[in-house]
Amino acid sequence: METVIPEKAYFRIGEVSKILGVESYVIRYWETEFKSVKPVRTRSAQRLYRKKDVQELLTIRNLLYSQRFTIDGAKKQLVKMRGEVEPEIKVVDREKLLLIKQELQQIRNMIS
Repeated sequence: METVIPEKAYFRIGEVSKILGVESYVIRYWETEFKSVKPVRTRSAQRLYRKKDVQELLTIRNLLYSQRFTIDGAKKQLVKMRGEVEPEIKVVDREKLLLIKQELQQIRNMIS
């Protein structure tokens, strides 16, 4: 069943809650876990979600509820879906960093 998002610029958290079929506190929790969801805040600190936020939340809900991913698994899947490179330090990179650190320490010892 395809969820229809109304044609609006902004949605309040209650509206998003109804669209997604989850409670408001779940949406607030997902905000903390998934950095791709960034609602705009009004002066009175109310959250206003753009259509792209609602679409991202629908994707997150699908990953968590339909495809049964964990939070970490859903994060990795979102990265994979976007074709982004995960920020991992490879063993080779770690060795290079250690070598650079040693050289910097030697330079500091020469200066001191």
